[in-house]
Amino acid sequence: MRDRPVATKINQPDPDVRRILERAELEGIELIRFLYADHGGVTRGKAVARSRLAERLGTGIGHTVAMMAMNILDQLQEVEEMGPVGEVRIVPDPATFVPLPYAPGAAAMLSDLRLPDGSPWAACSRTFLKDAVAELASDGHHIIAAFEPEFTLGRRLPDPAGGPDRLVPLDDTLCYAATGFDTAHDYTIKLMHAMETQGLRVEHYHPELGPGQQELSIRPASALRAADNHVLYRETVRGVALRNQLWASLAPKPLADQAGNGAHLHLSLWSDTRNLFAEGSEVRDWFIGGLLAHLPALTALTCGSVNSFRRLGPRLWSSAYAVYGPDNREAAVRICSPLGESGEPNLELKPSDSSANPYLSLGAVIHAGLDGIRRKLDPGEPVDVDPDTVPGRYPRLPSSLDQALDALEADELLMEALGPLRRSAYLAVKRSESAAFAAKDPAYELFHHMRVF
Repeated sequence: MRDRPVATKINQPDPDVRRILERAELEGIELIRFLYADHGGVTRGKAVARSRLAERLGTGIGHTVAMMAMNILDQLQEVEEMGPVGEVRIVPDPATFVPLPYAPGAAAMLSDLRLPDGSPWAACSRTFLKDAVAELASDGHHIIAAFEPEFTLGRRLPDPAGGPDRLVPLDDTLCYAATGFDTAHDYTIKLMHAMETQGLRVEHYHPELGPGQQELSIRPASALRAADNHVLYRETVRGVALRNQLWASLAPKPLADQAGNGAHLHLSLWSDTRNLFAEGSEVRDWFIGGLLAHLPALTALTCGSVNSFRRLGPRLWSSAYAVYGPDNREAAVRICSPLGESGEPNLELKPSDSSANPYLSLGAVIHAGLDGIRRKLDPGEPVDVDPDTVPGRYPRLPSSLDQALDALEADELLMEALGPLRRSAYLAVKRSESAAFAAKDPAYELFHHMRVF
């Protein structure tokens, strides 16, 4: 689709623009990807050649409005204002410019979707998170967050029986076993270098429970940066694998009979330099109260796929009940013990995975927690047992995407926060995915989530 001039140029920070142009020249960057996350949770975008970069930093790249009504099967849904008529601009954030170590000659920037006059578009998910951050700031708070993703590393091979391709794990080592470090070592070192080159500071790594399952965590950051980091993280995990003749999947359940891949969300709430989640904090409890009150609806955004609900079962350490507790890994909200005297207290939201759009996911979590603070919601007593051992006592989370979407539609706060266009498109896309996979066998669902995420 041809680009057309915009009526008003997007605000251009000249020092950042000059820095990017100089880096692109010096580092031999030929193609710059403008990336965004859609309502299906897919990272999409367009790229500009270096010769047009200076111009496109100002104007963005033209893009059809219809793409935010596309599901993960590339099936376009009927959403008002998201048809063949209308255009937005993919406008990059210069502060997010990073060369891609796994794709020599390429760089990327995270982007907003804006109207041709430069104003925010009502369906832009990155803008949704920005607005949530601004709402939190109006109460004098800010969030520090990090996603903690797991992924399955292996090879994508044809099915001998003629079915969809299979993901064959790299190894069958045990959870945390030292041999697991060795089997994935070459890939892991390249992945770490690629992360660090992009400013994603690696904290920990270990082989996880399932065959080929890996976990590599990065340092927390401000809310917007944390979501941007997660987009880059997902692309880097897969990009490094492809460059090494491997396949990596962050899908919640790429293999039906193996452990699922979460992307637990860690977060702490701050006022200036003071962590408000200190032990015994009323603010922390109110925030938890907000998360629990909205959790059935939140799962539609934090666990955004049909495949997610294969993972969210009792006794799978992924959380199936709307409860909280200190270091309770079967609770939806875990109060994490600080590491040492200098460690900062934080919360971990366990019903969260990498099939979600991280901007919608984190933005919705902020709105829910802030609602808890404003209404001083009591989370009740913490749970210090596996909630599944006390049948009928604790509220069960949705067990399917459709149930989660029903809860989202009934949640006035989150529906209002999403706004008319964004919520209409999100619900249409997700309902279509639920119907499409319900009409097929499980192998079809597993393949497409393994392929996309």
